[in-house]
Amino acid sequence: MSQSTLKQMFRPTSVVIIGASEESGTPACECMRNLLGGTFLGPVLPVVTQPDSPDTIFGQPVYTAIDTLPITPDLAIVCVDADEVPFYIEELGKRGTQNAILFAPGFSRFDTKEATRKRKRLIELAHKFSVRLLGPNGLGFINPSLGINASLVSSPFSMGKVAFITQSDSLFTSVLDWAVSKSLGFSHVISLGDMLDVGFSEVLDYLHMDMNTRAVLLYLESVTNAREFMSAARALSRLKPVIVVKAGKSHAAEQAVAAHTGMILGADEVYEAAFKRAGMLRMDSIDSVFDTIQALAWAKPLKGNRLAIVANGGAPAFIATDLLLQGGGELAELTDEACQHLDDTLGSGWSYWNPLVIDAKADADMYANAIKPLLRDSSVDGILVLHIPTVGVDSAAIAERVVKTCKRSKKVILTSWLGAGDGDIARNIFFKAKVPSYFTPDSAVRTFLYLVQYRRNQIKLAEAPESRPESKIDVLKSRAIVLQALEDKRQMLTVQESEALLGAYGINCITTRTADSIEDVAAIADEVGYPLAIKVISPDIYRKSQVGGVMLDINNKIEATAAAESIVMNVAQYQPAARINGFAVQRMTRRMRGVELAVAIETDPQFGPVIRFGQGGSLAHLIQDTQTELLPLNMSLAKELVASTHVSKQLVGNDTVAGVDTQAVYELLVSISQLLIDIPEIFELEINPVQADASGAFALDAAIRVAWTEVGGADQLAICPYPAELEEIVDVGNGLTVRLRPIRPEDEHAHWDFVEHLSPQDRRFRFFGNVGELPRSEMVKLTQIDYDREMAFIAQTIPEDGEEPLTVASARAMISPDNETSEFAVAVRSDWKRKGLGRMLMSHLVDYLRSRNTKQITGEALGDNKNMVELARSLGFVVSKDFNDDTYHFTLDLRGDGEEDAGEN
Repeated sequence: MSQSTLKQMFRPTSVVIIGASEESGTPACECMRNLLGGTFLGPVLPVVTQPDSPDTIFGQPVYTAIDTLPITPDLAIVCVDADEVPFYIEELGKRGTQNAILFAPGFSRFDTKEATRKRKRLIELAHKFSVRLLGPNGLGFINPSLGINASLVSSPFSMGKVAFITQSDSLFTSVLDWAVSKSLGFSHVISLGDMLDVGFSEVLDYLHMDMNTRAVLLYLESVTNAREFMSAARALSRLKPVIVVKAGKSHAAEQAVAAHTGMILGADEVYEAAFKRAGMLRMDSIDSVFDTIQALAWAKPLKGNRLAIVANGGAPAFIATDLLLQGGGELAELTDEACQHLDDTLGSGWSYWNPLVIDAKADADMYANAIKPLLRDSSVDGILVLHIPTVGVDSAAIAERVVKTCKRSKKVILTSWLGAGDGDIARNIFFKAKVPSYFTPDSAVRTFLYLVQYRRNQIKLAEAPESRPESKIDVLKSRAIVLQALEDKRQMLTVQESEALLGAYGINCITTRTADSIEDVAAIADEVGYPLAIKVISPDIYRKSQVGGVMLDINNKIEATAAAESIVMNVAQYQPAARINGFAVQRMTRRMRGVELAVAIETDPQFGPVIRFGQGGSLAHLIQDTQTELLPLNMSLAKELVASTHVSKQLVGNDTVAGVDTQAVYELLVSISQLLIDIPEIFELEINPVQADASGAFALDAAIRVAWTEVGGADQLAICPYPAELEEIVDVGNGLTVRLRPIRPEDEHAHWDFVEHLSPQDRRFRFFGNVGELPRSEMVKLTQIDYDREMAFIAQTIPEDGEEPLTVASARAMISPDNETSEFAVAVRSDWKRKGLGRMLMSHLVDYLRSRNTKQITGEALGDNKNMVELARSLGFVVSKDFNDDTYHFTLDLRGDGEEDAGEN
């Protein structure tokens, strides 16, 4: 979607209302009143659909058809019956209006099949005539900066820096009312309704570029396009705080939401993983949202989770301390220097530890003296200042002094003045000074913990992953195994197939012998060796232990026969329809400090394949220690996934016992992730248990289901994985061969070296100015890219054994969300220039953009960058020069073969 189109939707200069009416209670009437009752300066044009309509509506002259309007409006508000909407969308498209809000009643009266048909027809018309639709079944939007209320809600609103986007009509009005009570304004309030066309991803992309928006609040019930949503959310979260409230956390709420929306919802823990992966902050209550938005908007960025608490009473400070520690925060341990300063200024009037409890009658000077050393203390990340009303103490004066003392601080400052009366006066003082203030210590601590979680999510978003050791993967072997099973019309892989498949991805498996009958079990038991594990083989049983299909610690042939007989009886009791095709016989290994883990892949209806990790073994379903993450995984994400479980504590060794080889566990998780990308026919996989110890990680039992699919492995994921298929070895000429591939987050270190080897002039050409060392935030942008929206090809040397490859050139394309246009940039390491690397990379970049049907590629260069001008011309770009800015502009139409040089205009 063109961002200029959405900008026109939410910042229109003129509006037409189709189906306009003065009939009270109708959408057309309410919307007309709201538009005319605000400060919107543009014309509001009513179009009537009834022959006996009046000549004016609310004093505005009416029109009987779209083509009779005096101007082409930026935005149409359609209030006719659902059956009439397609006609007016076509008329609007012919006139050139590209945006419409659907307040049309009647969409819900159709049965599911008819509603689907009508919506499909409407979307086809909208796309044909390039009209974007907001709704139906929404409440429209409000843009306070324009004074425009294009909604059905007449609640008061004020201008602010927070955008609120919601799927819920009821929350649209509730949040507006709530915001008034909190004195919070908005940059936008947008109701998405059924998201027939415009959804979360498009609006998030629009807000990314909106200068009036500094933070975004989302209320969502479901996501319709996970890939687009994650791309837009991750891009926005890098720039602005994004807070999300999602219904359906409990099973009962999830069912209610599904019934209300008519959508199939994904598991809540998958949404939770998605929000964290995108760097967003999830909250459970609207009240918490406003508290935290206030802190994010006013407080300085949090540097850590260490809080100092200052209070003139013990009980509130101790309660705040408990809440902090229970929520995963940390009490700051004050430095000796800070304590000495407190001793010098407060004497015996403080508690000698954090929380700092000072005298109940502490005045403004005492509060200031308590706070000042904390502001200078490097061990303190945030300060919570509490005040309990005390007779004879001027609460307002203390608040004024706190504001003055903390005015230039770079630390997070939160306050809580208990009680009404003086407390209200103090809170007003803090509000005017933009210092976050709360009615209770509970709210203040809760807000601090949300800030801590937001910081963690942002770190996760920008973290450079560890490099994974090179491993040999046999994709062809794995694919052959899966395709053979599908050719045989089997969903479940056999034991031998599962072992071979996992082995092809470097995953260690315990060798398994199979027995066709109970007699065969006894015959091979001595050959395998004791103790034994015997497991049922059945295409109908996915989790063997839950039907008594696993027997362990078998020490002789008699026990082996009895175990196999018991398995048969158990299956007959718990799953009588299951077919038994034999038994798997394994030698059990006794491992010191072995820990049983479990890894599973499931397919979420919204976000595609996800990985679950946690406690394994027969008691896993009772312990319920499992965490979820989206694919793809890298080593850092795998490490964090493991650390988020309780079983991770069992993996750590001590002075007497070796710990588990956690690196092997991380590598196993990443291998499974890659397996699902390479073999999309795998739709369900479980390895339980994974036996992990100091010597590695071993799959003891695996169940793998497969099915035909026409969707590629990468296309199934909510986050585009690394496009390994774009890697190749390229002969540049003159005896130079390089590895050409997309950039990876793991390339951060090598890319630092690449930038450091650009000459000052080449840096100026690349970054359009004299730059020294790049901040890490910029390097994150260069190396951690969203392959759906950006591509960066790098050329690397092919080193001899033991050497590290050098990055010697880079070309990147920043692609618009609608894939219409792309901006390019190219740089060659200064000591590797004039070898043809720049032309080679640019040629590959252009070919890549053509392959994804991008329509146009553009670029700029400084006026003295003659080499770039020469390269662009040689590749067919149209070159023009802006003499005012002394810059060259390049344009290449990717739908054709380029055009003739337009010259320097």
